[in-house]
Amino acid sequence: MNPVIIKDQAQIIKMKQSGKLLARVFKALDDFIRPGLTTMEVNDFVEAYITQQLGAIASTKGQYGYPYAINTSINEVVCHGMPKANQKIKSTDIINVDITLKYEGYLADSSKMYVMAAAQGLAKKLVQTTYEAMWQGIKQVKPGATLGDIGHAIQSYTEERGYSIVREFCGHGIGSEMHEGPDVLHFGKPHEGLSLKPGMTFTIEPMVNQGQPKVKTLKDGWTVVTRDRKLSAQWEHTILVTNTGYEILTLREEEQLPVN
Repeated sequence: MNPVIIKDQAQIIKMKQSGKLLARVFKALDDFIRPGLTTMEVNDFVEAYITQQLGAIASTKGQYGYPYAINTSINEVVCHGMPKANQKIKSTDIINVDITLKYEGYLADSSKMYVMAAAQGLAKKLVQTTYEAMWQGIKQVKPGATLGDIGHAIQSYTEERGYSIVREFCGHGIGSEMHEGPDVLHFGKPHEGLSLKPGMTFTIEPMVNQGQPKVKTLKDGWTVVTRDRKLSAQWEHTILVTNTGYEILTLREEEQLPVN
């Protein structure tokens, strides 16, 4: 079990910087990604933007021997999809782009679903429900709440709507290292598990399947797919536990709450 590292104010400032930069990457990607591009072209665009435009590090590349800057998980791919020069995005696809960025020694991790214009209604519903489930989990975050509160909120929201939660992968603590403690499960029971404290930073990143929860890893050793080959969706944000609740360090511009 990796240790849980409570961040001090200086570390939090650096993590906020990384989170804001990562939000800018997704904003740039919003205007770039489209049907007809290969997933490798998406990878190259993101890597160039992070390194050349932002002066940051595309930290997924080289992490545990992974060769690319991003994960591109299309349709039945649950997570860790590898960009390919011969894989074109289709007008009916849903695709998760998972990006990790390091700036001044600290990491931010986030993923977003992109829904192509001709995607089926059921695919769009899965993507939207997964996004809402992530928020159900995020809203539980405050000092004194538990990891079980987060997992239960996500699990109950998705299962009530006929979907299933992938259990083999979870959120994780993050800071100067990609995977710190705690493990943040997307299922669980209220009031169980680790109690949250201000200064904790971790990801919430539910993977929700249209069909059964079981998954398998392909021969490349990275790509995880649904066993029944039905669709899967995922969203992810990096979260800070504050003195009164939470702050989303990777919040994107389209998610900003309006100021009254």
